[in-house]
Parts: sequence; C-alpha cells; structure tokens
Amino acid sequence: MQSPPLQQHQDPRTMPDLSSFPITRRWPASDPDRLQLYAAPTPNGVKVSIMLEETGLAYEPHLIDISKNESKDPAFVSLNPNGRIPAIIDPAGPDGRPIAVWESGAILLYLADKTGQLIPNARANRYKTLAWVFFQMSAIGPMFGQLGFFLRYGGKDFEDKRPRQCFVDESKRLLGVLDRQLEGRNWMVGDYSIADIATLGWVNALVESYAAGDILSLSNYSNIQAWLGRGLSKPAVQRGLHIPARSA
Repeated sequence: MQSPPLQQHQDPRTMPDLSSFPITRRWPASDPDRLQLYAAPTPNGVKVSIMLEETGLAYEPHLIDISKNESKDPAFVSLNPNGRIPAIIDPAGPDGRPIAVWESGAILLYLADKTGQLIPNARANRYKTLAWVFFQMSAIGPMFGQLGFFLRYGGKDFEDKRPRQCFVDESKRLLGVLDRQLEGRNWMVGDYSIADIATLGWVNALVESYAAGDILSLSNYSNIQAWLGRGLSKPAVQRGLHIPARSA
C-alpha cells in the first residue's frame, strides 16, 4: 500500500542507504525505507503493484515510461539486465540489507515469501500454485502479448494474416486450459493467490487494451468471465491496475 511521505524530521542516519543502486540516481527514492517499485501499468507491471496493494507493504512507485524506452536506460538496466519492467528494490531484504529483484514472477514469489501471504503453506499446494504462475509466465503472457501486437500495434498492418491467426488460435487454446482449471473453483488454485494476481492483468488486457474479446469469443469462457469479475471487484486490484500512474 502506498503510504504518506515520511515526516521530514526523521533522522537520515536511520534510513536505508540505496546509493549503491545506480537506478536511484536516475529515479531518486523519496522514502528509501520503503520498497521501491520500478514499473508501468502494463499486464506485467500491474502484477507487482496489485501484489503490493494486497499485502499492505509500504512502497514507492516509479513510472518507467516504456513508450520512451526508459527500460533500456543504463540506470534501469543496472537493476534488471534484461531491460524489462517490473523490478524492485527492497531496503529490508532477507539478510536485513537491500536487495534487488527482477522478473515479475520472481517478484511475486519474493513478496509472497516475505509476507507469508497469497501462497499456500502446504508444500503440495505451493507447487501447484507455482505451476500456474509459470504457466502465465511461459504461455499466457507471451501469447496474449503477441496477439496484442497484431491487433493493436505494428502487427495490425501486416498484409499476411496467418501470423495473427496463429496467436488467435493459441490464445483460445490457453483460455480453454484456464477455463477448465476454473471449473468449480473461485480461484485458480484453492484460495486467491499469486497465480490469480499473475494472470488477472493479462486476461483483463485482452478486453481493455487489445479489444480481443470478440475475436477470441471470450464470452464463451464462462468460468473465466466469473473469475475475472471476482478479481476486478477487489479494491487492491482496482488500485493496482493504475499504479504507477501514467504521465499526463
């Protein structure tokens, strides 16, 4: 949860030192005792902002404007060598020292373990949950993202529609997998978890960002529709979908 700024009389000697991270010179931390989030409100970025809102951790968001290629800025790449949002710095890492974590799935798992929230304690269910997180990372994200490229961005101008159809067909197949998993369930694996948080933003993007509802016949997936409605009704999800706020 985003928190009010620190009182200015706080002794700076008690605040964590993040100066070893070059990114903090490009995007300075106003509140270095709080977790620093570097992201954009994209399907990958909002996974982490939703997770942070759900857990109640105090954090400071920094918009990385990918339309200006800021994720390729050397300062950002110093934090994430892959040059992709999101990434975080936790000033209170596992050994009490600041730690950087990148890749959205790794961040979700890190925050779940840090807080003891949104991941099952039972080992069997933990691994079931992680399997669905990795399903999102390896399948849903890449396929839905490519479909979005062909529907809304540069790919829409391709005369050859076969590549687009390939991603339409695969996205439908993946929706079928997800819909079957949700049969008789409110959430993907037992209780609401990081598996749901990882996936909600991507399914929502099919409608809100890519206008793919009709081409995918999304209304036919009744279990997904109900699950998405439950997810989008959660206050933390509603907030997280718009953090960090885009530039005016």
